Amino acid sequence: MIELINKKYIGGNNRISVYDIQIPKEPKAIILFAHGYKGFKDWGAWNAVQNYFVNAGYGFVKFNFSHNGGTVENPIDFPDLDAFGNNNYSLELFDLNKMTSITYKYLSELKLEVPVYLIGHSRGGGMAIIHAAHDPRINKIVSWAGISDIEKRFPVDEELDDWKIAGERIVENGRTKQQMPHYYQMYEDYILHKSKLDIKVACEILKQPFLQIHGDMDLAVSISEGIMISRWTDTEICIVKGAGHTFQTKHPWNETELPPDLLRVLEATLTFFEKENQITSDSIEG
Repeated sequence: MIELINKKYIGGNNRISVYDIQIPKEPKAIILFAHGYKGFKDWGAWNAVQNYFVNAGYGFVKFNFSHNGGTVENPIDFPDLDAFGNNNYSLELFDLNKMTSITYKYLSELKLEVPVYLIGHSRGGGMAIIHAAHDPRINKIVSWAGISDIEKRFPVDEELDDWKIAGERIVENGRTKQQMPHYYQMYEDYILHKSKLDIKVACEILKQPFLQIHGDMDLAVSISEGIMISRWTDTEICIVKGAGHTFQTKHPWNETELPPDLLRVLEATLTFFEKENQITSDSIEG
């Protein structure tokens, strides 16, 4: 078994970030996991998620996006707010491409011929769809509470003008109470690459098997976004009834057992990975 923690990789703009990788002796597949906005690879129950899939016979790779605000020395939370402010969607796509290549490098070195599956949570779900739509190396994709639209996340009218004039827009982190900046370059990069960053278009050209899992009590990313994604991909959405955005998890996660909502998500994901066809049921009772 390969098991590495906080292994370095060079991400967007040559910024160094870190990833974890665990591959059992004869894996069924390798799962690449992308965290969401204001997230990191060790957030909440993500380590327990890794254990769940490894125990089920899968390899697992999770990483910090290069500009998520973490550092090599402190990959948990957000010690580098300037890096966070300089993040944008193009950089995250670069990182996803890089981590896909790194995953395949390990497969080549181990002489393994197994598929690579991609899971993304929240913003990571939207980025996973865009990435996979243009990368046939990804064999299956699952979006957990994934976003359906990037542009709607930006301010409009006077707020957008104020952001341009000030050069930054501050968002408070509810957990850490940090004042987290978004530099205006994020919007400029989006406008420059708007067609490539269209999740609807990516959904419509996606060729790989896909599953959207969403809680119907999600207050951060509405269930309506998950429903739209399922329509655009012509797939069934798996609705976890009563579940919120993080499926009953939080940071830090010190419990010994997975919460029921997250466990339902994992079971549905595992079923999807292990079946030739996609899940046909459209809801999971909470």
